[in-house]
Amino acid sequence: MKLGIITLFPELFEAFLTVGVVGRAVARGLVKTKIFNPREFTQDVHRAVDDRPFGGGPGMVMMALPLLDAIISAKAWMQAENVLHPKVVYLSPAGDKWTQAKAKSWASPGQGIVFLLGRYEGIDERVMSQVDACISIGDYILSGGEIPAQVCIETILRLLPGVLHDPLSAEQDAFSNADGILDCPHYTRPQVLTHDSLVTPMGVPEVLLGGNHEIIRCWRRKQALGQTWEKRPDLLENKFLDKEAKSLLAEFEQEFEQEFNKQA
Repeated sequence: MKLGIITLFPELFEAFLTVGVVGRAVARGLVKTKIFNPREFTQDVHRAVDDRPFGGGPGMVMMALPLLDAIISAKAWMQAENVLHPKVVYLSPAGDKWTQAKAKSWASPGQGIVFLLGRYEGIDERVMSQVDACISIGDYILSGGEIPAQVCIETILRLLPGVLHDPLSAEQDAFSNADGILDCPHYTRPQVLTHDSLVTPMGVPEVLLGGNHEIIRCWRRKQALGQTWEKRPDLLENKFLDKEAKSLLAEFEQEFEQEFNKQA
């Protein structure tokens, strides 16, 4: 996979591209990245990349010419890397909602993506003629597209074969599991947790200690369904649930109601 990143702040990617899952993907040669700074494509001595908006108003707008030249350069690099049709992606609150499903559709070893990252009040609208997709990571405003791009990049790269130590990790994550819902709770050592911040010691659900893999699978699926019902019920709307899922969710709801009545 090839990633081009057009940003005024390359330093924000220095650590990001060298640590964790992303750093592992780079180190293993599963992704190749190159940063393009629009200032390198300016023609004036001040290397200006922004100007006041026509029609007046607050703030500054990123100028079209440096961005268009940066896109051309990024595409040329992609083509030299044997990516003939790279996707140019602009990060904006006006974009389509970023989802795990979209990340999965873009997580192809042969894919090439050029991330165009705006700043200030945004970019000259005419640059959008060169954009293939517009993405938003949420209904809020950030100072620029760097953090949203990093969210998208990590979401994509962790799905590439060979990035995670265990490929099943990606399949069982929230939104990536078979039901497309939240993940189940997880526990690790110690088996009994004691701490000054806890009123009483806390153990691990007995079902996880019994060694019966089928029972554990059902418990985990029930907990995943239940947590989604409790915390993100919108994810269950209009979702087809098989017979087992419906039964497990009904069990969870009944247990939840019983526990609620006990504490009332």
